[in-house]
Parts: sequence; C-alpha cells; structure tokens
Amino acid sequence: MSILVDKDTRVVFQGITGESGSLHARACLAYGTKVVAGVTPGRGGQTFEEKVPVFDTVEESVKQTGAEVSCIFVPPVGAADAIIEAAAAGIRLVICITDGVPVLDMVRVRRFLEGRSTKLVGPNCPGVITPGDGPNSTGGCKIGIMPGHIHKKGRIGVLSKSGTLTYEAVGQLSALGIGQSSCIGIGGDPVGGLDFVDCLELFNKDEETDGVIVIGEIGGNAEQRAAAWIKDNMKKPVCAFIAGRTAPPGKRMGHAGAIIAGGKGTADEKIAAFEAAGVRVAPSPAEMGSTLKSLLK
Repeated sequence: MSILVDKDTRVVFQGITGESGSLHARACLAYGTKVVAGVTPGRGGQTFEEKVPVFDTVEESVKQTGAEVSCIFVPPVGAADAIIEAAAAGIRLVICITDGVPVLDMVRVRRFLEGRSTKLVGPNCPGVITPGDGPNSTGGCKIGIMPGHIHKKGRIGVLSKSGTLTYEAVGQLSALGIGQSSCIGIGGDPVGGLDFVDCLELFNKDEETDGVIVIGEIGGNAEQRAAAWIKDNMKKPVCAFIAGRTAPPGKRMGHAGAIIAGGKGTADEKIAAFEAAGVRVAPSPAEMGSTLKSLLK
C-alpha cells in the first residue's frame, strides 16, 4: 500500500447525501476512487449515483461492503460522533473534512481513539490523495476535496496543515514535471489526528517516496517537533514553508491553531528549527516547488 491509501482502498462517505458530501463523492468517483458505500441516517436502502449503496450506519456499511476508510462530510455539531461511530465500526482510517468542529468535541474523540487501531486525519483538512496516471486517475485514490487534475504520479510526498498551500505546492511540482507519491492534508486545528511526525515516519519508510515538502504555519510547536524528528531520523531530503510570517501576535490567521500566544509559535522560531535540522526553507509560497527541486539529485 502507498501512504495511507491506494487504488484498492474501499471508501465510505459519511454524509454522502448532503450538498458537500455528494459533490465531493462524485469527484472522488470520477477520479477512480473505490467509493463503495455512503452513510446518512434515515436514508438506508437508497443509492447514490445509481451505484453506491447508502446505509443508516457505518457498521452496516462495513459489514455489507468491506469499507475500510471513511471520509466525513458531517456538519460540525455531529462530526465528532461520526468519527467515533466510524472507529467503533472498525474503520482503519477516518478522514474528517469538516471545519469548525468544537475543540472539546475533539478532545473527546482523542480520548476515544486511545488504544484503538483507527487513525484520524483532520478535522478541517483537505484529505489524502495517492495520485494515479492522467487527469482522471487510473490506479490512484483521492479521498477529500483536493482538485485531482493538478496531481501527477511520482515520488515526492506533500504534507501540510493548509489545504490551499497543498494545492499550490502540488501545482508547482507538477508544472516542474515532479510527481507526488502521496499528499496528506492534516488540518490546522489545535486538536486533531495524525501530526507531522506521524506522517513523516510513514514517508520515511515508504519505498515510493524520495523526498518531502512540509508546509506549516504559525502557532503551536508541531513544526519544532517535526524538525527535531527530522534531524534525528529522516533519511530523505525535506524542504519546508511556514505560512503566517507577517501575522501580528495574538491574531488568529485562518486556522484555529494558527495563533501566536505568549511569544511562542512564531514563524521565525519554526524556520530556525527547520534550518537547524538541515531542512531547506522556501522563502515564499511561490518557491516551494523550486526549493524541493533544488534538493533532488
């Protein structure tokens, strides 16, 4: 398997009959993703796009279709319960796209996931993609809201807190003729699932990945922890970009976790940590692709 998902991954969409869920489920189907089920309570027995069965519960979808990964488009008030339902049903990977999930709800989710094998990406994230061949993938898997056509199959991992900057980095790489092995948008909320270190470990072990772009932002210390892990463990070239360099202290910029408080979590602090770890930092978002290219032999 590639990083987290591949062409054989069987996906269930929670919230498939909602406006956003249906829109992006269609896009994932068009990309070639194996969307085998949808879940909307009270809609069990219906079909989506005349071929995807809809169930009332995730547990039922797993039993009937073998779904193993869930993509959540449930509104914020119910998103945490949707994650917990998927984990309780034995889903191995939950990708929560939903923005605005209350932090205390996510604390409850994290407590529930302790000791379980289920991994979580998000919330408030663009999702995960392992690109296939061509604009409409063959042999790939797109689970989320990213524009599939900009991706190109290759050997560079993209790991980001920001959806928009993920797409920008991918667009630059593809324009330079550099394909991607997998792209993971982990989201920028203060309490979430997989972090930079978790994903860097996966990329470091992946035989189909030759290098990684890490896109961070102000606030918190996730980037500093990633830099320390890279310095001690990473065997592949890494470049980075830190968003929010001009943000005033105390001002939240975009993501719930992107705030400088108590003088901690500044862009300069994070850049210094990456540079001390031997990571080349792109000076601007327009130079993410070229910075990575400069590291390749």
